[in-house]
Amino acid sequence: MVLHPRHPRNPRSKLRRPFLAALVCLVTAAFASTPPATTVDGFSVPQPGHRFVFPRDHGSHPDFKIEWWYLTGHLFAAARAGDASPRRFGFQATFFRQAGPRAATGTAPDPNSNFGSGHLFLAHMALVDVETGRFLHQERLNREGWDAAAATETLDVRNGNWSLQLADPGDASPTPTLRLHGGIHADATFTLTLRADKPLVLFGENGLSRKGSDPTAASYYLTFTRLAVAGDLTLQAERGAETLRVTGEAWMDHEISSSQLSAGQVGWDWLSVQFKDRRELMLYRLRLRDGSADPASTLTWIDAAGRTQRMPFTWEVLSRWTSPATGASYPARIRIATTDPASGQPVAFTAEPLVAAQELPGTLGGVPYWEGACRIRDAAGNEVGSAYMELTGYAKDLKL
Repeated sequence: MVLHPRHPRNPRSKLRRPFLAALVCLVTAAFASTPPATTVDGFSVPQPGHRFVFPRDHGSHPDFKIEWWYLTGHLFAAARAGDASPRRFGFQATFFRQAGPRAATGTAPDPNSNFGSGHLFLAHMALVDVETGRFLHQERLNREGWDAAAATETLDVRNGNWSLQLADPGDASPTPTLRLHGGIHADATFTLTLRADKPLVLFGENGLSRKGSDPTAASYYLTFTRLAVAGDLTLQAERGAETLRVTGEAWMDHEISSSQLSAGQVGWDWLSVQFKDRRELMLYRLRLRDGSADPASTLTWIDAAGRTQRMPFTWEVLSRWTSPATGASYPARIRIATTDPASGQPVAFTAEPLVAAQELPGTLGGVPYWEGACRIRDAAGNEVGSAYMELTGYAKDLKL
């Protein structure tokens, strides 16, 4: 309705104006927070309300620029004669896929161009022997179709003879069984079966995990927070090969993204914890250039039934370790303070590396980072869980 200047104004219009202004702000904010469908270079961006379908979403998503399947865990073997405790190991196995610029357009590769230019596949394997302090690691980098691939309809990724697969390719259950085969040069090989002890967790808002103010800085974040592990670990030593039957627990992240960082972020601190009471905790601290945390940083508890709850937290560096290879100074012992959602009370614990030197130098991928097995202690010093910690952007700014 248009009011003629000579007509008296509707007295209710004064009441409508604040309401309409608020409505306009809400609508504007909603549109502003909706991420674009693609990045400027044509890759898909994670969207709110995505419906995950398994086993397809365990597989590769080649329309996104960056993707990784990431496993860490703690393994135990029978103690040697005379030893009171079992032998302990930490392991990491990560399969990365990164799309090249041609992959975004869907254009078929030119047969006369460089082979496999659509996607690059990087993989990392690492093993730490807690008893000896020995840290083994290896990287591989292959082009698509050149001894590396990732299936799109189920979990089946490989890089050379390293592989990660669903035991049953058609398993759509929330607690499937996985198989991992990996190794580090001629020094170690392992073949592990990993059975999900708890249902798949979708971090963030129904699996959409925000990583910053940039609307494209987000990922689909899917996790098995507790996998029961059993298998064989073969170690080479001066006295010959030694094959150990190992058991333990592992954690697996699958992240799908086209942009993991916002402007001003130089790296992240990430921690996954498996407590002895069958709860877990995941945090990522997105680090700004001045060392402070981006507001998108988050800590999430996972209860015994697999339900999630986010809580505020503080991160305090108690000691540091300096790499003799890269010169980077990494946090070592970390004190985390947060709220325990089960009791509603403040709680603090310390993450403590099992071995100080667990840096991967990034010789092929160009990204040095520290990735290590840790123990978790409560405020009284009791060991209450195990963890893996990842620290990036300390040797140089992280760019993905």
